[in-house]
This record gives sequence, C-alpha cells and structure tokens, in this order.
Amino acid sequence: MELHILSGGAAASLVNSLKADFEAAHGCQIHGTFSAVGAMKEKLLHGERCDLLILTRSLMDGLVASGDVRPGTLRDLGVVKTGIAVKHGSPHPAIATRADLQAAFRAAEGIYFPDPQLATAGIHFFKVLQTLGLDVELADRFHTFPNGTTAMHAMAQAKGAHVMGSTQVTEIKYTPGIDLVGVLPQEFELATMYALGIPTRAHEPALAQQLADVLASHETRTLRTSSGFELRD
Repeated sequence: MELHILSGGAAASLVNSLKADFEAAHGCQIHGTFSAVGAMKEKLLHGERCDLLILTRSLMDGLVASGDVRPGTLRDLGVVKTGIAVKHGSPHPAIATRADLQAAFRAAEGIYFPDPQLATAGIHFFKVLQTLGLDVELADRFHTFPNGTTAMHAMAQAKGAHVMGSTQVTEIKYTPGIDLVGVLPQEFELATMYALGIPTRAHEPALAQQLADVLASHETRTLRTSSGFELRD
C-alpha cells in the first residue's frame, strides 16, 4: 500500500520524522514531494496522485471551495514564520530593524531564497527586498531555487562565509550547515498557517486520514514546535 503526499517544504521535517514509524505500523510506503506550495497546488490540479495535501491554509480553503479537497478534512498544523539564515559558524548580523537588514544584505556576498513566483517565503522575501530598495541594487547576488530546502542546501555548500538566506523557519532549522539568525522584523513579518487535508481524488483516503490524525495530534505538539511550527490554541 502506498500513500502519496504533496506538501509545502515547511512540513518536510515533520512528515519525515514520523515516516518510518507510520510505515512500520501500517505496512505502507509514504512517498512525499515537498516544494513550493504553488507548485504543489499545480501538481494536484494537473492530476498527480495525492492522498494527503499540506499547503497554506488559504490555499487549502480555496481547494475545498473548488471541490478539489474534501470538506471537513482540513486540520491546522501550526504557524510558520519566515527567517534569516547564515552558514553554520558565521557571525550573526543584526536584523532587528529595516536599517539592520539593509546593511546585512549589502554586506553579503550572496543571498539565497526560494522561488519568488511560487514559494510562499520567496514571494514575501522578494517583496521585502523591493521595500528595502535592494531588488535591483543586489540582483547579481541573488540565488533562487524551486523551494526553501534546496536554497538552504545550496547556501550551506556555497564558497565563502559571508552569505545569507531567507526562507521559512522550518526549512532553515532542519538544514545541516545552516544557522537560524532569527525571524524577520515585525514590520516585515510573515506568519503562515499550514493545514492538511485529503484531496477528493485520493486513492487511499482512510490511510491518509490516519496519517493526518497523527500529524495534527496533541502527541506531536512538541515535535511540531521543535520543527519550527508555532501552535495557536
């Protein structure tokens, strides 16, 4: 039995932490694809198999309204904020204010972030760069990738220590070789609620419901928090 998941990168660490135990308990194999939420939505709408979907709450609500996700199956996982990262062991720049961010980015040799067209964090971070007046000035230092995970892995392998990146906190926290400096200043804060649900065309809806129950359960609260989700009762 196979269970196919399409998910934003924010939930990759959470799902992968529970994958082996769930597979052993249910005699199944989980196949997860984790990338920009916009790309995952498009995969679903173009007919790719999906038994469990994890995207931003706003996208999930829209898919319920369009009939692509089963009503009543939505469960919130938690809020994920967007943060700033540096290579492990590098000095942490000040990022508390607009002026701090401008100075830090101007001092960076490279700036790594996810797709500014399809990824939640990438879209938002590029708007921050525009607001700071750096989108043209520093354009030759930008390195963009399909999702935050690939962006952070590339940054970890980059030559030189003076590089910075931005993506969702969950993706920063589970990437080896990367340190979380902190979240964006309040004026630029992006706090995104993530939710899961079962698509209308799911092949294994009952099994998907069991995994959904585990992911959103009280027992995983500590795991979700350590993965970078903020829980709001």
